Amino acid sequence: MARLGINPARGKVTSYRPARVTVAILVYIPHLEGYFQHKLEILKVALQSAARHTTPPYDLLVFDNGSCAAVVDYLRAQRDAGLIQYLLLSSQNIGKIGALKIIFNAAPGEIVAYSDDDILYYPGWLEAHLALLEGFPSAGTVSGAPVRNAARHAMQSLDKLAAQPPPGLTIRRERRIPNEWEADWALSTGRDPQEHLDATRQDADSVLHFGALEAIGGADHFQFACFKQVILQALPNEWSGKLMGHMIELDEALDGLGFLRLSTPQRYTRHLGNSLSPAVAQELRALGFSLEGEAATPQRRKKHWSLYLPGSRRVLRGIYNRLFNILHQLD
Repeated sequence: MARLGINPARGKVTSYRPARVTVAILVYIPHLEGYFQHKLEILKVALQSAARHTTPPYDLLVFDNGSCAAVVDYLRAQRDAGLIQYLLLSSQNIGKIGALKIIFNAAPGEIVAYSDDDILYYPGWLEAHLALLEGFPSAGTVSGAPVRNAARHAMQSLDKLAAQPPPGLTIRRERRIPNEWEADWALSTGRDPQEHLDATRQDADSVLHFGALEAIGGADHFQFACFKQVILQALPNEWSGKLMGHMIELDEALDGLGFLRLSTPQRYTRHLGNSLSPAVAQELRALGFSLEGEAATPQRRKKHWSLYLPGSRRVLRGIYNRLFNILHQLD
């Protein structure tokens, strides 16, 4: 059959130019039951807070890692409404590190502000990230959620810098991150807040000053900003196939290249987890968010008696993981 006409786009030029910053969010919600029953509501909070509280120009890239139809439909609606500039849909879960390889190679911006799908963004978050990323020597990743646990690995580059600091840089050790933030992080990640505070009671934070800038040593990998070309050097070349993991190895690779992992001294982002505590729900309403469904959970209750049995947590976790794998095969 002969060709019909000429492609109407031939010879035309688009006025579009990508923003310097790509905000990238990785989504994985395979179903809306059990662990994931509130995750769609959490995702909506993440996207809405990013849209409301991001002032500098940016493009939003969302990579969906094999979510269920309801989540994909929601993301497509947000793309069609203009909230999402780039929507990448995977037919299956290719693993977190695999998704990061695609995200950071595909992001059009010079700087990528990455997060998981359960992050709350506060006003001014991106400006604070950019100030540290562009102002500190050897800055690799900058997180807006200071977490003491993030400084327990991949800190050799900071130690070397402390041994021979450049002019204008000072580093001191002090107890800087508030216990309240640490307890919030523990609760959102399924840890016992009091046990976490007890375990880190003697820990001190590395506080860095460079000119008028201040930062805390260490950055978590659920949310960070970085120069695209820097993180591409640290990502592995191989495809492991693992759905989780490799994130500490990513931190260590970045550290081995001589780049610092830093956090803002103020909490500009917050990890929400898979449900909202009453305190977080109240905060969101104060920020003007209307919560759909019942994403909030009751206050943390006492441990079930079975958790006091030696080895019970390991056994129950194994059963849970096995049941999750079986249910996941049904999707």
